[in-house]
Amino acid sequence: MKELSMHILDIAQNSVHADSKLVEIEICENIEKNIFEIRIKDDGKGMDEETLKKVTDPFYTSRTTRKVGLGIPMLKSAAENCDGYFSMKSEVGKGTELTATFRYDHIDRAPLGNIVDTVVTVVISDINIDFIYRHNVDDRCFELDTREIKEVLGDVPLNNIDVICWIKDHVKEGLEKIKQ
Repeated sequence: MKELSMHILDIAQNSVHADSKLVEIEICENIEKNIFEIRIKDDGKGMDEETLKKVTDPFYTSRTTRKVGLGIPMLKSAAENCDGYFSMKSEVGKGTELTATFRYDHIDRAPLGNIVDTVVTVVISDINIDFIYRHNVDDRCFELDTREIKEVLGDVPLNNIDVICWIKDHVKEGLEKIKQ
């Protein structure tokens, strides 16, 4: 994948399919320490140890629509190829947490890409799931929590076109502020 945001979308969709109620996506850009980190955590089905060992194999997938599962192995490879690391922990019935760390200035690190559209797509992919998107740039932080938005909106669903436009603008403005 040419952009890290596409990896994030793929992994978040895995969390949706794992019957999660809450998915947390966190991006940390620490320029001083030369670290770019992606962390995705869910409270879904989780995986047993045997499945967890297989999940980084591109020829393993739990899906029945295709015989390969490239998302996680590609993210792992991308991190390791950029002087970073990949870790994943999971517990059946409790959920999964994935961390991919990259050297921030590595020449081969893919750009983040269109994270705004990725966040919007994830949020509206299943309006019954709550999402937290947290993005840190050094000591500045932006956070979007759908639980707070739902509380304010009441009966108005997150996939209402006006809400989608607001979320998109809110994320875009928030990211602009922390990247200054």
